[in-house]
Amino acid sequence: MNDARSERGMRVRREVLGDEHVDRAIASTTSLDAPFQDYITGAAWSDVWGRDGLDLATRSLVTVALLAALGHERELEMHLRATRNTGATPEQITETLLHVALYGGVPAANTAFAALKRVFGDEPEGREGTS
Repeated sequence: MNDARSERGMRVRREVLGDEHVDRAIASTTSLDAPFQDYITGAAWSDVWGRDGLDLATRSLVTVALLAALGHERELEMHLRATRNTGATPEQITETLLHVALYGGVPAANTAFAALKRVFGDEPEGREGTS
């Protein structure tokens, strides 16, 4: 991967997931998954998330919908936490998960709503005090 692609991917990855998450991922990288970490930094974070066509909040909601519909609960929780950084609101996430219920199935949406409640708990609307 070239330096500009890697730098852009890492910048976007940190913006979306936060420094703490990315630092943990980097610290736990071994020779077994280093090629995978390079791949996702370039392909996901630079080539897709780093494009200009959608803002980060919209990309975040699309990602939440896909992960929920596909049943990737662990990754879904990570991206639900990331919405604090992307600007997607709890109301937008709820609307997105209603679409998941209709087009991806009620069981997938039910699981996703449970993940949403685990991540945000009884947080007041508007997420006062979070960032």
